[in-house]
Amino acid sequence: MSKTDTILEVEGLTVRFGGLVAVNDVSFRAQRGHITSVIGPNGAGKSTLFNLVSGAIRPSSGRVRFNGDDVTGYSPNALLRKGLSRSFQITNLFAELSVYENLRLAAQALEPASLLALPLGRSTRAVERADELITRFGLASKAGEIAGTLSHGEQRRLEIAVALASKPQMLLLDEPTQGMSHSDTAQVAQLIRELAQGDLSVLLVEHDVALVMDLSDHVVVLNQGARLAEGTPQDVRANPAVQAAYFGTEKVDHA
Repeated sequence: MSKTDTILEVEGLTVRFGGLVAVNDVSFRAQRGHITSVIGPNGAGKSTLFNLVSGAIRPSSGRVRFNGDDVTGYSPNALLRKGLSRSFQITNLFAELSVYENLRLAAQALEPASLLALPLGRSTRAVERADELITRFGLASKAGEIAGTLSHGEQRRLEIAVALASKPQMLLLDEPTQGMSHSDTAQVAQLIRELAQGDLSVLLVEHDVALVMDLSDHVVVLNQGARLAEGTPQDVRANPAVQAAYFGTEKVDHA
């Protein structure tokens, strides 16, 4: 992988909480237009690493580079302006607003700063983007419904749409299928696959190993806060250290 192919580079990322080293000297690269996944047993540091990359936690040491720029310690809003957007493990929507209003508000990031003080009705780019996402995510029949009344699977789908409203270059997904039924999981997996077929890059943290192995171009395995292995799904599955530390103690479809 050449540096020109790299959209996200994590270098020696470490974070300490008192005497606990939650993430320890983790490095990896995510390739442009690919799905890169992070897996590991419970307590491996997956969510903490995700929060470090997405700006929710500031690292004790190490670097995060996005499109070649050092964005270490940037806030989530600053990262969004750079083209990196994230979803959350727990659904993070405006539960009292409609599906459409959730999308239109998120798409306000597309409007020039000079128009931000104008009424929402003047936000033509935001309206166009909301309309596009309503159709793309199959939410047209739910557009006027209050987001908090949607099913769990529909809320997760809406949250991914909200994360895409600003037209990011990279989407960070934190356990997008958590709590979903088998059919909802299959729908979201197909959606993620379709999203990555364009120019969008995806960084996925997911507990469902079978899903990860099916979707991913590159897999990073964490164990006790450190990188245990990385490579193609086939390489990772065949790695003796991964088998001993992970697959040997966890079911392959629920790690």
